Amino acid sequence: MGEQHHVKFPQEVIDEYAALGIDLVAMFSAGHLGTRMGVQIVEASADRVVGTMPVEGNTQPYGLLHGGASAVLAETLGSVGSMLHAGSSKIAVGVDLNCTHHRGVRSGLVTGVATPLHRGRSTATYEIAISDESGKRVCTARLTCLLRDVSPVDAQRPAVNGRAD
Repeated sequence: MGEQHHVKFPQEVIDEYAALGIDLVAMFSAGHLGTRMGVQIVEASADRVVGTMPVEGNTQPYGLLHGGASAVLAETLGSVGSMLHAGSSKIAVGVDLNCTHHRGVRSGLVTGVATPLHRGRSTATYEIAISDESGKRVCTARLTCLLRDVSPVDAQRPAVNGRAD
């Protein structure tokens, strides 16, 4: 978890945020919760966000991946996609998340892939498919974010997981 990690961003996104003096990796990270859970963003664009999370340390009492851990991964990936869609003048705030858990997983790494279902001016909805290392689907989630204009208060603190609390 402490190793250097580089996220793949489209060049136009890098240019947009660099002009504003914003650190993209910090801005579109998994935040403090995601860091504790070992979430790593691998690839990020408005069209596709990919991230991973270890099962170890994120299990429920029966030794299976906790459904809440899948929800954290899903909301992280969908929020990053929503923020990239919205651009630097808006923030994405999650307003609805639902998760369907298909199968249990006891070890290894799960990978989530977020793709847009709807990208509008005021909302964005992403489907997040989470799979185990053998490619079997563990969870399907859907996240809808409200896209708000950045206020002076929002500009003073970084958004984490798409939320500026």
